[in-house]
Amino acid sequence: MTEISQFTLSNHTRVVVESNPGVQSAAMVWLLPAGVATDSPVRVGRAAMWSELLLRGAGDLDSRDQADFFDRLGASRSTTVSSRFLSVGATVLGSRLLETIPLLADMVCRPRFDDSAIEPTRQLCTQAIEALQDEPGDLAALGARGRHLSSPFNRSTLGEMEGLKALTADELRQQWPSAATASGSIITVSGLVDPPALIERLEELLAAWQGEAAEPTPTAEPARGYDHIEDETNQVQIVLMHDAPAAPSAEAVLERLAVRVLSGGMSSRLFTEVREKRGLCYSVGARYSADRDFGLVSAAVGTQPDRAQESLDVLVAEMQRLGTPEGKVTPEEFGRAVAGLKSGVIFSGESTEARASALAGDLFRLGRPRSLAEIAAEIDAVSLEQLNAYVATRKMGRVTVQTLGPEALVVPSSIG
Repeated sequence: MTEISQFTLSNHTRVVVESNPGVQSAAMVWLLPAGVATDSPVRVGRAAMWSELLLRGAGDLDSRDQADFFDRLGASRSTTVSSRFLSVGATVLGSRLLETIPLLADMVCRPRFDDSAIEPTRQLCTQAIEALQDEPGDLAALGARGRHLSSPFNRSTLGEMEGLKALTADELRQQWPSAATASGSIITVSGLVDPPALIERLEELLAAWQGEAAEPTPTAEPARGYDHIEDETNQVQIVLMHDAPAAPSAEAVLERLAVRVLSGGMSSRLFTEVREKRGLCYSVGARYSADRDFGLVSAAVGTQPDRAQESLDVLVAEMQRLGTPEGKVTPEEFGRAVAGLKSGVIFSGESTEARASALAGDLFRLGRPRSLAEIAAEIDAVSLEQLNAYVATRKMGRVTVQTLGPEALVVPSSIG
């Protein structure tokens, strides 16, 4: 049986531990307040370079020695960048967790950022941006995000070419301690773990690690509306974004169910109406993501130029029909949506890495961690009547539409 405990280290780092004696692995996720939203406007890409550089040596270990040490422990390591956070993580046998933590602590507190690693890292980061030209769906999604959200939360986690090229080794080294700070950081561990021993080890390693980073705040109103990226290709990418409840809202679970009705498998409305009945596209779907302060629904269609306009029209019509009397959620759709969400909850519980990530997200967005049982109970507490009452009053806000293809499209007047 799992048990969740919360702690605050002496340096103000928040820690959540979910002990699960039924598994053999343990996963640790360490969120640092050094995401892309904290980059300077003229150095967007700093977080992306840091993310790669942390894997290229720390403390007394150079890049090769660091990789070898993790391998000897049987630990998989990773770093990822989001808008608010740079995440450092590792998954290992629970019996080797306390041996692995010092390596992670060195990555955070004693990164090397060797001169020899700077240019190869810069090249990898710029190549990732260049590779977007071969991923039109991702390019359209980034374009939509860039206009739908307020700066700096609209930035690509890959960074920007100008920022990546301008960053110097000295800037990367000198700015790290003021960005990767104890206050504002979150550590979560899930799996086979002894909480008292873990906390004791973290206190030993991190007592001298201090600091408080400033939280990013919106600096400008988003553009939104319609935009087109011209691309002489035989495909068209359509991305539509609209506002949704923030994670702490009581309506967040209702939004998850509503989007599940729209895009929850081959029986979902978008798949059925846009792809199956009319054969308009080769891919269609929607997803809901929620931050602490805002939420976002993003729908995407991949199609051909001669079917693009109708694809957009039907996509918008189906998303709006959900809130009408004739388009209300049926009992069958409701049952599938609930089953799909709960299946996702259960499956996530089988991965210690997924649980550690979920606990970290909960602690930031909600202020507290949730057990799998609590999440499942929240879904079970929703009735069909509640869901239909919610979608009938649901507001999209000012919608963003981004297209990529040979010709611009006409946005339906109902959202334009």
